[in-house]
Amino acid sequence: ISVCNQETATMDPSNQKHFAVLDYVIFAFLLAASMVIGLYYALSGGRQRTTQEFLMADRSMHYLPVSLSLIASFQSAVAIIGIPAEIYTHGTQYWFFGCAYILGLLLPAHIFIPVLYRLRLSSAYPYLELRFNKAVRVCGTLIFMFQMVG
Repeated sequence: ISVCNQETATMDPSNQKHFAVLDYVIFAFLLAASMVIGLYYALSGGRQRTTQEFLMADRSMHYLPVSLSLIASFQSAVAIIGIPAEIYTHGTQYWFFGCAYILGLLLPAHIFIPVLYRLRLSSAYPYLELRFNKAVRVCGTLIFMFQMVG
């Protein structure tokens, strides 16, 4: 089959997959389970009274849940859905991004995170204000926002 025939075959609406009844049941179960977990922790009594308890779990959590939380917040839902489709469509050259992420995360993990932990800061933005001034913090925030929007 030529490339043109493959492209028209994949764009054919009759090739699209649809949810079956079991898919809807599983999807509804996952949504309900997520809602129940959220409501339980919201209504179970004020375990998190301060910002420090909310953001940092009062520094009482072990490394595994903290690591999993960081991974979950680092990966967006769009990336989780889009990366497999990207690899399926264009091949495995996308793995180079994964290698770059691993290398790019080693430096912050071993240099920046320990500094922020010792200073009891929850992000790099308060550090920018401590180290320099508020203008540098605002500039760093704006650069990050433009990067994420871009």
